[in-house]
Amino acid sequence: MKRFLAALLAAVMLGSLFSGCSKKIDNSGYVPTGDAILLEGQDPEDLVPEEEDTQELTLAYYPDRSLNPLFGSDYTNRVLMSLMYQGLFAVDNKKNVTPILCAGYQVNLSNKTWVFYLEANATFSDGTRVTAQDVVATYQKAKENDYYKNRFYHLHSVEALDDGGIAFYLDTSMGNLPLLLDVPIVKASEVEAVHPLGTGPYVFTEGVAGASLQRVANWWCGSLKIPATDASIDLVEVSSIADVRDEFQFGSVSVVCTNPMSESFAEYRCDYELWEIESGYFMYIGCNITWSDFFKDGTLRTFLTYAIDRATLAEVYNGMVDTVTLPCAPTETYYSKSLAAGYEYDSLKFMDRLRGYQIPTKKEGGTKTLRLLVNSDDSARVKIARSIAATLTDLGLPCTTMERSSTVYKNNLYNGDFDIYLGLTRLSANMDLTEFFRPYGEIGSRGGLANDTLYAMCLSALEDSGNYYNLYKKLTEDGRMIPVMFGYYAVYAQRGLMPNLNPSRDNVFYYSMGKTMDGIRMETETE
Repeated sequence: MKRFLAALLAAVMLGSLFSGCSKKIDNSGYVPTGDAILLEGQDPEDLVPEEEDTQELTLAYYPDRSLNPLFGSDYTNRVLMSLMYQGLFAVDNKKNVTPILCAGYQVNLSNKTWVFYLEANATFSDGTRVTAQDVVATYQKAKENDYYKNRFYHLHSVEALDDGGIAFYLDTSMGNLPLLLDVPIVKASEVEAVHPLGTGPYVFTEGVAGASLQRVANWWCGSLKIPATDASIDLVEVSSIADVRDEFQFGSVSVVCTNPMSESFAEYRCDYELWEIESGYFMYIGCNITWSDFFKDGTLRTFLTYAIDRATLAEVYNGMVDTVTLPCAPTETYYSKSLAAGYEYDSLKFMDRLRGYQIPTKKEGGTKTLRLLVNSDDSARVKIARSIAATLTDLGLPCTTMERSSTVYKNNLYNGDFDIYLGLTRLSANMDLTEFFRPYGEIGSRGGLANDTLYAMCLSALEDSGNYYNLYKKLTEDGRMIPVMFGYYAVYAQRGLMPNLNPSRDNVFYYSMGKTMDGIRMETETE
């Protein structure tokens, strides 16, 4: 989703400096004529306009944060990575998959074994060939690290084959594995390097004048058109989100990627172009089914969703999120608006259902108070939790927040010391929910969210995305996990500088090589 937002840069950024001596100028009656005003003694030929300087692309980066794409999760540095590295595939902002390093693939009838073959002329920036061993080493390391591991719960192993192929073995049928295979490929010998070599159009360099991205002279993709065209891209060192914002607003940086759901998000106030890209960040309410008296009979969780005023909660992030009642981004093709509408905020429906619910009582008399656990290290989440608690209390269900630091918050989750909790996780591009409901899963262990039926339905959805509707319908009826909102990355660019920019979730400088999945599919293997 691309938005064009404009503001008077001088008024915003300089107004506070000159507010004591400036006065407003009314230009409403000005009509441009094309004529210039001559100063006394000035020759008209002196009015030849000066040639404008060509604006060059500059990017921000944190020198103290990783530039290794298998480790680095910082979205500012990952802007650079999208120019330095390539994956087997690239994914655009509509979840279309296009082959990059992959030249061909085949998949068996069960969709559990996928084999991919590399482009024969694909090379790293130093001219060495990309091998199957490089791909295997990359994915083995990616599976170990937080940024990528949530997409590979079902990847059993990756192996290099004798014919040069790379086999991906899954523990469940998956109909669209390539959607997850945009992981940047690095050399096998450099999977733990600070900034390993990649196969992208630019390479990171450091010199006396500072760090920069230099165009690879003999890039294996030749003259392929990409959004960045500069021979050299200067990098501006930053140490905080505020630095990134200031460097962009004063024109020192051309393109930045931000996360409005981040605790340190800084609002931008200047003239820019903005793209909002689905980020995978998903906020939800989890119910303590195992230990909380509030959920012993399973009644409350079936109507708790009607008390969640999501539109009001979204104001905490200045509306730069999407409210949801289904556990996926509303931009997904399988997000059913008709199904979602049945579980939106409805205070009257909640109070009506609450009248038929018996609020648990204390031993000493009186009703218990629902305890909402929240991570106090995130001030935005605390505000949201307090708002939820206040709304529930106003509607007749007494609720209080348990605001705990990150370590204590996690301990409470695993010890079951809460009634409901406000969670935030990052879903993979295929909106996989299996960790919520997998027996003994990382998230499923929190208060007994795990459920065999829902887990089986998650696996069916991975096999065939058409089954997502059945999964979401069952989940909304069950109510053990209540969706709240879905986040976006906000990609800002200086106006007019990047006319071909088409950013996606993990690839700000997304580009295609013109290949299609159908075009590179090889004959299907037999079982």
